[in-house]
Amino acid sequence: MIGIVAVSHSARLGEAALELALQMVQGDGMRVRVAAGAGAEPDGTPILGTDAVAVAAAIDELAAECDGVLVLMDLGSAVLSAELALELRMSDVPVRLAPAPFVEGLLAAVVSSAAGGSLEVVAQEASAALGAKTGQLADADEGGQADSGPVSDARSLDEGPSLRSDAVVRTVTVRNPLGIHARPAALIAETSAGADVRLRKLPDGPDAAAASLSRMLILGARHGDEIELSATGADAEGVVARLVALFADGFGEGTEAADTPVAAVTRSVETQTQARSPVAPGTVLRGRGVSGGRIAAPVVLLAAPLEEPDASAVVAPDDRESEVSAIEWAAVAVADQLRARTSSATGEARAILDASRLLASDPELVAEASALVRKRGRTAARAVWETAVTHERGLAALGGRAAERAADIRDVRDRIIAEILEVDMPGVPERDEPFVLVAADLAPADTAALDGGNCVGLVTEQGGPTSHTAIIARSLGIPAVVGLAGATGIAAGATVLVDGDRGTVEVEPAASRIQAAEAASVVVPFDGEGALSDGRRIHLLANVGGAADAVTAAAASAEGVGLFRTEFCFLDRVDAPSVDEQVEAYRGVLAAFPGRRVVVRTLDAGSDKPLPFANADHEDNPALGVRGLRIARRSPTLLDDQLRALALAADAESALVEVMAPMVATVDEARDFTERARAAGLLTVGVMIETPSAALLASEMLEVVDFVSIGTNDLAQYTLAADRLLGELGDLNDPWQPAVLRLIGAAGAAGRRWELPVGVCGEAAADPTLAPVLVGLGVTSLSMTPRALGRVAAALGAVTEAQCLSAAEAVLTSATAVDARAAASAVLGF
Repeated sequence: MIGIVAVSHSARLGEAALELALQMVQGDGMRVRVAAGAGAEPDGTPILGTDAVAVAAAIDELAAECDGVLVLMDLGSAVLSAELALELRMSDVPVRLAPAPFVEGLLAAVVSSAAGGSLEVVAQEASAALGAKTGQLADADEGGQADSGPVSDARSLDEGPSLRSDAVVRTVTVRNPLGIHARPAALIAETSAGADVRLRKLPDGPDAAAASLSRMLILGARHGDEIELSATGADAEGVVARLVALFADGFGEGTEAADTPVAAVTRSVETQTQARSPVAPGTVLRGRGVSGGRIAAPVVLLAAPLEEPDASAVVAPDDRESEVSAIEWAAVAVADQLRARTSSATGEARAILDASRLLASDPELVAEASALVRKRGRTAARAVWETAVTHERGLAALGGRAAERAADIRDVRDRIIAEILEVDMPGVPERDEPFVLVAADLAPADTAALDGGNCVGLVTEQGGPTSHTAIIARSLGIPAVVGLAGATGIAAGATVLVDGDRGTVEVEPAASRIQAAEAASVVVPFDGEGALSDGRRIHLLANVGGAADAVTAAAASAEGVGLFRTEFCFLDRVDAPSVDEQVEAYRGVLAAFPGRRVVVRTLDAGSDKPLPFANADHEDNPALGVRGLRIARRSPTLLDDQLRALALAADAESALVEVMAPMVATVDEARDFTERARAAGLLTVGVMIETPSAALLASEMLEVVDFVSIGTNDLAQYTLAADRLLGELGDLNDPWQPAVLRLIGAAGAAGRRWELPVGVCGEAAADPTLAPVLVGLGVTSLSMTPRALGRVAAALGAVTEAQCLSAAEAVLTSATAVDARAAASAVLGF
C-alpha cells in the first residue's frame, strides 16, 4: 500500500479534496494524511500556510504501514515545506514529491493506490491527472488525443501489448449517461484488482490499463460506445464478469442517454460536413451582420475542404520515420507560404496570417501527429487530421471567442495535408465578375486573401463578431453576415442581396431591390466637412485601431478620430507593454491627424477580449465582470501607465488628444478617472456611455467630465440584456430599439443642458438613416468606419435640423424597432 500526504495552505481545501478523493474508492483501507494550514488565531480563525514539521510527522506516521509515500502540494510554500520535511522526517520510507495538480492528482493517486499501484505508478497517475480532465473537455476519441502531460496515453500513445492468447475478452457497451468519467473509472480500477485488465474503445480507438484512472478518462468513452475488455491473471474470469455487470448497471448512474454539453459540442463540429437543404428563391435568411453595407451579386460557394484521410491505412514500422519526415517538412513549407503572404499583407490581415503561420509552426501539433505515426502506424495525412480534430474540439468546448478560432485549426490542417499529399489547397476562387462568397466558415488565410479580389460580400454559417471573417470584412469594407443557418444551401450562381447592417440575406430578390442595393454600394466621396442642409456642423470622425487604420481614415478625409481603440498595443502579450512601447504605438496614430481631434479610449480588455495580465482566468459572467475601466480596481498601474504614455505621445505630436474611459457606470468612477487623467497631463477627459446607468446619469457625468461618447453596441447589449456575441439575439442588439434610443436621448439632453459634446462611436453612427435621428437626439459628432463617411455626410446634407428634431421625437414615441425605423423614414423621406 502506498500512503499519500496532501499538503495545502488551507485546512478546508485539504479536507474537502480528501473527501472527494475517498468517494472514488470503497472501504476504509486507504492511508492518506492531510497536512494543511499553519494553525489558528486565538479566536479560532484558521491561518493559511504550511508547516514542514507537520508534513514530516505525516510521512513518519504512514511509514510504519506503507511501502512508500507520495506527497502532493497545492502551491508556493507548500513545495518548500514538503522539501524541508524530507530532511526533518525520522523514517526512511521511500518518498516522492509529485508535481501534480492538487485536487485531480489526489483523486488519481488515491484510486491508483487502492488498486495496488507501486509508488512509481501512483506518482505517474497523479502527474497525469490534469491530462484526464483535458481529455474529457476536448472530447478525445479515436480521431485524436488530448494533451495530457508527460505520462498519459495522449503523449505516449501506449497501446499496450497485443491481445494475449490466454486473455479473457468481452465486449461491453457504455450505458450510463455521462460515459466513463471519474467515478466509473474509479470503480473499474477497484474492481480490476486481482487481474491485469485493459480497456479498448472500439472499433480502433486507444486502449488503457484499468489500473490507470487518467488513461481510462482519456479514452473519451461516451454513452453508446463499445469497449473491449481483456484480462489475464488467476481471477481474470471473475474480474471480467464483475466488470460486465458494472457496465450493464450503468455504474449505478442509470442507463438512459443524456444530452451532455460535450455531446452537443461534438455534434456542432460534425454538422459542418452534413448536407444542407436547398434554399428556395425569395427566401430571406437572418444571421448576424458584422460588416455594414448592402450588395447584390451572384453566389460562389467556397470549395469543399479536403476529404478525410483513410483511417484504416496502417504504415509499416520500417516506413514510419519517412511519414514523420513528411509531416515535419509539410509544416515547414506551410509556415513558409504563410510567412510570404504575411509579408505582403497589412493591418488586420497581416496579424491574422501571422497567427496562422505560428499555428503551422506549432511544435506540439507536429509532435502529437508524429507520435500517432510512430506508435499507431497512422499515415502522415491521417495523423495530422486526427491531431487537428482534438485541438478543434478543445476550442469548441471552450465556447465564445475561443470556439471561433476552430476555423484557424482546420485551415492549417488542410494546408499541411495538401502539402503532404501534393494536391491543390481549396481556397477562395478567382472570378472576373463581382461575387458573394458563401461558406460554412472561412479560414484566416482565405479571408486575408480577399483583398484586391472581386468578392463583394461574405456569408458564413459559423462565426461571430470577433471571427476573422468579421474582422477582415470590416477592414475591407465588404458587407458580411455570419452565423446564418442554411447558408450553404443557397445554389451557386443564385443572386443574393446581402445586408450587413440588418444581418439578412435575400435569395433572388426583386430587380428594384437589387437596383437600390447597387445605388447604396457606391462609395460616396467625403469632402471632409459634415453638415446639415441648413449649415449646422456635425463632425464626422473615424474609428481606428492602429496606425494603418489612421492613415486610411485620414486619406478618406475624416475630420478626426472619434474612437481610437488602444487594445492593439496590448493583444497577444503575456505582460503589459512598457510606457515607451505605448508611446511609440500611439504616436503612429496621432501623426496621421496633425492639428485635429483624436479621441483615445483607454484599454477595454475583458468580456470577449480578455488579457492574461489584466483579467482573471475565469469569470462566470465576463460581460458583467472586470472589464474596461474596472480593470483599474485590481491593476491601477496599468491605467496610470497608459495615461502617462498617452500624455507623452500627445506632447510629441500636434494632434488634439482627448481621452475617455470605457465601461463607466457611476459618477464616482467618472470623477476618479478624470482626476487621474488630468494628473497625467491630459486636459480633455470624457467617459463612454455604454451602460444604462451612465445614460441615466449623463447630466451628473457631464458635471465632472468634458464630453461623453455613446457606444451603441454595448449600450444595446446591456439595455436589452442580450449578449451581442449571439447571432440569434441579433434583433435585440439593434440601435433602433426604442429603449436604446431613449437612453441616447437622455445623454443628448444632458449634453444640450451643459453645452458639451455628445458623440456616438458605435456601429449606429454609420447608418445613414439613423444618423439624422441621432443628431435630433442631441448628438454632436459621429464616428464610423471610413468607408461610411460619404454616405452619412450625404444623408445629413439632405435634411435640416428641424427634420432631425422631428424624427427624434417620432422614434421616442415608438414601441418597436420596426415602428422606429418607419417613423424616422416618414419624417426624413428616406
